[in-house]
Amino acid sequence: MREDNHVYSTMNNEDVLAAMRQWVEKAVIGLNLCPFAKSVYVKDQVRFVISEAKHLDAFLEDLDRELDLLAATDPAEIDTTLLIHPTLLPDFLDFNDFTIIAEAAVEEHGLEGVIQVASFHPQFQFADTAPDDIGNYTNRAPYPTLHLIREASIARAVESFPDAEEIFERNIETLNRLGLAGWRALGLSKPPGKESAD
Repeated sequence: MREDNHVYSTMNNEDVLAAMRQWVEKAVIGLNLCPFAKSVYVKDQVRFVISEAKHLDAFLEDLDRELDLLAATDPAEIDTTLLIHPTLLPDFLDFNDFTIIAEAAVEEHGLEGVIQVASFHPQFQFADTAPDDIGNYTNRAPYPTLHLIREASIARAVESFPDAEEIFERNIETLNRLGLAGWRALGLSKPPGKESAD
């Protein structure tokens, strides 16, 4: 697992990284929410970056750096990046607004069609759903996270998984079977003082 060596060094950030690893292993891979995740994870092609930006402009600068780095790096070395900020955007609506800026940054870097951004948040909520709707947990991570994904990797994965359009529906079925109690039983770490990860 790749870890950025300039944006985190404290024990708190080590805890954040451990929580994110646990989420990837137990939820994303363990529940097979993303059938493409395991192959890149086990090959150490997932880059985890924890931002310590004090404001949104600085977080956007971190995003700029990560977009450029991912675009310039051989996919065999880094296939995908998780850019995590544990504290800056605790409110989901604020985070959701920021994802619009993040998507615009992809275009500004000339990477539209090359890299796309997916988003995860402890309070993630799809439109027209209740906060405790189990389907929201497909995108609930311990901390606010921007997932930078190579379009070419998605295309290759879809070729090997012809029913890719059914993944979301299958995930909802998986989570419905699991239920909130089953999700809690996974024992995923929660941000300190927050119950929203459940």
